[in-house]
Amino acid sequence: MSLWKRLKRALRALLGKAVETLEDPKLILEQNIRELNEQVPKMNENIASVKATVTLLERELEKYRKEYNELINRVKAALNQGREDLAQGYALRIEKLKESIAHTESELEAARRAYEKALEIKKLFLREKERKIQEARAALQQYERAKWQAKIADAFEQFEVGGIDQTHDEMVRRLQEKSAQYEARLEVALDSIDTSKLKLDEEMEKIQAQEALARLKAELGLGTSAPKNPQESSEAPPPPAEKEGKEPLM
Repeated sequence: MSLWKRLKRALRALLGKAVETLEDPKLILEQNIRELNEQVPKMNENIASVKATVTLLERELEKYRKEYNELINRVKAALNQGREDLAQGYALRIEKLKESIAHTESELEAARRAYEKALEIKKLFLREKERKIQEARAALQQYERAKWQAKIADAFEQFEVGGIDQTHDEMVRRLQEKSAQYEARLEVALDSIDTSKLKLDEEMEKIQAQEALARLKAELGLGTSAPKNPQESSEAPPPPAEKEGKEPLM
């Protein structure tokens, strides 16, 4: 394989690994949780801006209405004094003020609706955010459990295929064979020993012990009976010897 082909294959492997890392579901879910939490302050800022617009329009409308009432009072005062010219000027200003009041009321109504809508959206967003976060955390926990179980499975596979399980039976068999060999050697060694000689030596030691005890009794005056062989004492007495000169029967 040429150097260029090897280099291209290495680059594809690196790019594939990079894409796989970037598309890691665990990392993406964790990033989604962070982004969902980060959107709450931004949403609060937008809601605060809408609320500020409502407050400004309410103050502006209140100012227009106050000015409207003042102009009405001036018109009444001018008419009471017969000043039509002043009343006409005030009336013109009132007409323009009515337009401003109507326009401001319309904007205020729209701003209030936008504010209420923003609060509703926030409520729905928080509910959906909580649901998504719980779902993501559950998936992450399940992933961690599955990864832990996979490690255990790998350990068991290694145990069964290339680990202890592969040599366990063989080692047990070897130990059993060695134990059998040792037991056989012991049996052979015991069979090779002349146990009859050992038994004879034991009997002789007993006889010698009896004789020594008899001599000690004689010295102490405790008895003069000659020691008897325990085997002879259990047998019947020998028959009397035949008289001399008697020929045996043919």
